[in-house]
Amino acid sequence: MNVANPFLGVVFHWLGGLASGSFYVPFRFVKKWSWETYWLVGGFFSWIIAPWVIGLVMTHDLPGILVEALRSYGANCFWTYFFGVLWGLGGLTFGLTMRYLGMSLGMGVALGYCAAFGTLMPPLFKGTFVSDVLGKASGIVILIGVAVCLLGIAVAGMAGMSKEKEMSEEQKRESIKEFNFKKGILVATFSGVMSACFAYGLAAGDPIKALALKHGTTTLWQGLPVLVVLLAGGFTTNFIWCVMLHLRNRSGHEYLAAEQTPVARGTEPILETALDAPSEETVERLPARPASPLGRVPLGPNYLFSGLAGTTWYLQFFFYTMGETQMGQYKFSSWTLHMASIIIFSSLWGIALREWRGSSFFTKSLLLLGLTMLVFSTIIVGYGNYLGVATTATAAR
Repeated sequence: MNVANPFLGVVFHWLGGLASGSFYVPFRFVKKWSWETYWLVGGFFSWIIAPWVIGLVMTHDLPGILVEALRSYGANCFWTYFFGVLWGLGGLTFGLTMRYLGMSLGMGVALGYCAAFGTLMPPLFKGTFVSDVLGKASGIVILIGVAVCLLGIAVAGMAGMSKEKEMSEEQKRESIKEFNFKKGILVATFSGVMSACFAYGLAAGDPIKALALKHGTTTLWQGLPVLVVLLAGGFTTNFIWCVMLHLRNRSGHEYLAAEQTPVARGTEPILETALDAPSEETVERLPARPASPLGRVPLGPNYLFSGLAGTTWYLQFFFYTMGETQMGQYKFSSWTLHMASIIIFSSLWGIALREWRGSSFFTKSLLLLGLTMLVFSTIIVGYGNYLGVATTATAAR
């Protein structure tokens, strides 16, 4: 029998947040490729290769689990995949959020919706919110932790807004050329809610987890088969989008081209998902790399760094599924821990890369306060889960 350990679960979620906040760094070493090229290569590792390879290694009879899941729980497999597709849509509209609201305000709104909906909707949908959350002291403690997390996201967003105010007019026009608050709020709402669908997909895959245990997989790895199905949905959306960009920009040849040729770029923003946004979007846009002259394309290193970035991205949910197994009856709170950890480590990357250089003491104080609140929220949520596990163990005696 598995005994939940919420504080170990918090550590796993922090490792996942570290992976999510760090995955974009290898992409910065990719040269002479368009965004859609290195994003799709990295995504192929993130959404297809890593889930299958790690799943085959860590679980018992992954193909057998998936075949039985399709046969016995076809509806759950469909919803798991479908929520992955919706999560991908959240990522595509996330770029519009940045266009209309700017990086900092858009990030705060989108991640706020993502954290709230991804955490609270699963128990509401299952009908256990009142009995298992509101009706128990441990559930109330977890809700307090969720509230602190949302406040921390808001404060971090305020820090970003303060930083934007301190930018020159030229920098502002460069970062928010099409500011539109009403459009931005609508798009941010859609993006945040759709991005939260990842949490719904994980919940829909519960029967698949049960089959993994039935086939002899240990409790810690039971969520890996679910990721195979869920991430296939995300791959579908991103694959279609990248192919569309290849067709529009005539950049599909880059996968094999040894020599770089000019690519006609559109005006679309670089699009990444709200829930796994890298440091350059969680805090502020990193300094752009200088345009390199046309010449030979380092195909080997490009595939290497894109694959490394994609595999690092996958590790966030590898650790997420591990952490979820340690949260007891309140595993829905894993989403709050995940979101908080992403922002913490992404912001730390931003600080390390000197993104906040030149900001005022007030702005830096807001950032520090926001990060402190996020760290504190993970402690509160972990303690609430500990109370739930302790209460359950006492009742079972």
